[in-house]
Amino acid sequence: MKKNVIKGALASVVVVATLAFTGITKKIDVKESKVTWEGEKVTGSHEGTIDLKSGYLNVEGDKILGGEFVIDMTSLQSTDLEGESKGKLEGHLKSDDFFGVANHPEAKLVIKTASKKAENTYGVVADLTIKGITHPITFDIDYDGKAAHADLTIDRTEYEVRYGSGSFFDNLGDKTIYDDFDIAVDLKF
Repeated sequence: MKKNVIKGALASVVVVATLAFTGITKKIDVKESKVTWEGEKVTGSHEGTIDLKSGYLNVEGDKILGGEFVIDMTSLQSTDLEGESKGKLEGHLKSDDFFGVANHPEAKLVIKTASKKAENTYGVVADLTIKGITHPITFDIDYDGKAAHADLTIDRTEYEVRYGSGSFFDNLGDKTIYDDFDIAVDLKF
């Protein structure tokens, strides 16, 4: 009798574990995937790219179950400037005034839930970690099984990136940098 109870409990654990891990992991092609950014200030804007280090979506059929993406902060580049101006901006963005890349070389996004909103569109709730600080973020992702696209707006001040923020400093005038920056993500699998 005791053996049957133990066998029954073990079988239940195996069934629950199998159900918990349904779906497949779709790794991104980091070389074919692209992440672009844009930040604005009173007098204009800057844009550039940043590389993904790794990433995957957990899917079952056409449903997104979760996922995780690691961003290589050391790869941050400006695409709207050249020469010395480009180098200065990239150096400043990587400095402790902004993303502190020497101490925080990676950022991470972990998808917690994804709910289908339309045929290929999901509403996503994720945790975003920048400079070791994690906050929830919501956005939509379009996913067709081979590729995915998402546009995110991030409030940099939530991650202690306050340089030039009119929310924290007075009398900045035309040197004010807006708190929100935009990220466009195009993933290939």
